Amino acid sequence: MDVLLEMKGIEKIYPNGVVANQGVDFSVAPGEIHALVGENGAGKTTLMKILFGLEQPEGGTITYKGKPLHIASPHVAIANGIGMVHQHFMLVPSLSIAENVVLGLEPKRGLSFDWKTAVSQTEELAARYNLPVNPTARVQDIPVGMRQKVEILKALMRGAELLVLDEPTAVLTPQETTELFAALKKLKSQGHTIIFISHKLREVKEISDRVTVMRAGRLIGVTDTATATERDISRMMVGRDVVLHVDKPPTTPGDAVLRVEGVRYVADTGKEVVKGVSFEVRAGEVLGIAGVEGNGQRELVEILTGLRKPSAGRVIAAGKNVTGKDCRAVRQAGVGHIPEDRMTHGVAGLGTIEENLIADRYDSKALNPRFLLSLKSVSELGKKLVKEFDIRTQSPKTPVKMLSGGNIQKVVVAREFSANPKLIVANQPTRGVDVGATEFIHKKLLENCAEGAGVLLISADLNEVMSLSHRLAVMYGGEIVAVFPNADEVTEEELGLYMLGVKRMKLAAGSEAS
Repeated sequence: MDVLLEMKGIEKIYPNGVVANQGVDFSVAPGEIHALVGENGAGKTTLMKILFGLEQPEGGTITYKGKPLHIASPHVAIANGIGMVHQHFMLVPSLSIAENVVLGLEPKRGLSFDWKTAVSQTEELAARYNLPVNPTARVQDIPVGMRQKVEILKALMRGAELLVLDEPTAVLTPQETTELFAALKKLKSQGHTIIFISHKLREVKEISDRVTVMRAGRLIGVTDTATATERDISRMMVGRDVVLHVDKPPTTPGDAVLRVEGVRYVADTGKEVVKGVSFEVRAGEVLGIAGVEGNGQRELVEILTGLRKPSAGRVIAAGKNVTGKDCRAVRQAGVGHIPEDRMTHGVAGLGTIEENLIADRYDSKALNPRFLLSLKSVSELGKKLVKEFDIRTQSPKTPVKMLSGGNIQKVVVAREFSANPKLIVANQPTRGVDVGATEFIHKKLLENCAEGAGVLLISADLNEVMSLSHRLAVMYGGEIVAVFPNADEVTEEELGLYMLGVKRMKLAAGSEAS
């Protein structure tokens, strides 16, 4: 087999002593879609950052197109036909699609920007690679799936022959994922090579030719995707068998632990982002809310958890009116919160694991028996929760920022679940988390539900929201547009149509998801 890219013996050690890559060998053949998988902290993103010139290795060599290549910066990577689409988009929201695509390569007419040429170049590129977009639309006004296309077009405009995609389907609907895969296959047929980083093993099986597995900074193995099962790949990733199918026990829901009544939110721009949303969550059940990001879910969650005040409506948690109350009051009502962005709202990165674990209870009598914080009690609690929630660390006194994404998420989960909440608001609880940590978090969510807590699950991952939920609702354009009393009786494709706004149920006013 010919080799387009060969990385040999790559070593990367960060100044804090974390060894991200340990003698990693990685190679890609021309014209293939090659999947790169591994747990959080396995070193795969670091390896790709080295390939794109965002990080410099301490050791190892890179050979590209048969010649040694020192990639000192992204400019060098781009100049050699290597492009990377990051998990978090790098677009300018206020600019049009065409302006984003040609940014840095702007066509000129005299001294002025040639708008017509930029639009025609974008249209030509989009048609050539089967990535249809509206060049004149502003990025801030387009859906997530189209933003993904724009990022790929940006890389192609710069001559990318080898394209690295980091978690490209994390926020896409099934229909958008299908469109993306069709485009990737078209790129492959035209001679492009793609490195596909993903935690979704079903998609890895569907789209890739070969898969490389990393664990703890080392190469574990390379296999032909066609001959490996999802279980085989997950076993290589985690080092043990992983339960890929969630065994959701039946439930007998109790009284409502959350009532949302006609909640509205008007943003500073004057746009109504949440439009009269009503639903309830009962003790002992999981209510899932599916939806493409940007349809009011974030604002709704922040209203429910005290991070934002509603413009109208009421929020009743565990029988207490917490409308417009702050986070502390909402927590005291018995609400736990797994936030969408763990680093912004979930943890203090500079704080230790044990400091983050007591962030919601540092003033409790259990930790302050004589008016002063008991360091012994804090240490004991830290050790207990680190063990119980399988947080991989050398010590509970390790700064949280030193952990992998999956272990940071476990710190958040450990703090929220150990507070014995009556309601858990879980927003994208396993985003960017590997199969092992995902299995663990799903298990803990269902355990809390079985013990009588109500769970509101907001997720863009349809497999997750469908497999964990007892009831399902869909948000689109700031409204509840569909409700399914039995989550097991709906398909991903049907959900996707509601998520994209193609279909809408006629719902009784004030009882959208009761």
